Amino acid sequence: MSDRTRLRSDVDKAYDIQVKAATKGAARSTGVGLSLVTLAHYTWPLFRRQTLAFKAFLVSGFTMFGLVIGADNALLSHEAERRRSENAIRREARLELARRGLVGTETEIAKWRAERAELENIRRSSPPSSSHE
Repeated sequence: MSDRTRLRSDVDKAYDIQVKAATKGAARSTGVGLSLVTLAHYTWPLFRRQTLAFKAFLVSGFTMFGLVIGADNALLSHEAERRRSENAIRREARLELARRGLVGTETEIAKWRAERAELENIRRSSPPSSSHE
């Protein structure tokens, strides 16, 4: 898989994660906002006199807060996980290249990734050996 294709795939996956988390966060905080507005309406006479538009504005504020915070937290978690996995792969590549006597430059790491992907494809395509000794 080329770098551009992998990047596009990562962006699409991150977008999907954000959409799901934003939807959940918005739904959760909308429920909280509706509950608080309802509670305030029935317990506080000053709030009861407020217009429906103002109450809807408060609920929509809760909704936007949940949407943004949910999406942001999910994206930050996803990026941290991607960074950890990428660093682990790069560390493995640098160690393997050092064993071969090569410096782990970006070009060498890219070649190492291509070799590793090719070996993985060969391993997948070859039938499993059934040696019964």
